[in-house]
Amino acid sequence: MAKYSPLLPLTLDPIDGYKMLDTIRDVVKQNFKMLILTNPGERMMIPDFGIGMYTFLFEQDNPVLYQNIEQRIYSQTAKYLPFITVQDIQFESFDTNSEFFEDRRLKVTVTYFIKPLNASDVLSVSVSSGY
Repeated sequence: MAKYSPLLPLTLDPIDGYKMLDTIRDVVKQNFKMLILTNPGERMMIPDFGIGMYTFLFEQDNPVLYQNIEQRIYSQTAKYLPFITVQDIQFESFDTNSEFFEDRRLKVTVTYFIKPLNASDVLSVSVSSGY
């Protein structure tokens, strides 16, 4: 079976050395997750790469915040993952879910379409302050 990319974070595997992703769909999902979690300026040689979900954690929770995150998701996806079409974006935060209040958590769920595979998928990413 073909192996396309190492699973991040790197995890040892007795057979392959590191655990590997064996489907293109999994590689796309991992790349999309990295785009969402990377802060602009963190990726070498590509300073504007990334949405930076952690930077939004302590912003005032209101519709403008969600519009800003949405706009970044659409623009960054179009630029760095043009083979993906974002279909829907949903948010959960400490204002909308009382379980998130303790550690100031923000969750984004993105439904997207992978054009070359003619397949849809869903990515949920949650970030928290960890307090």
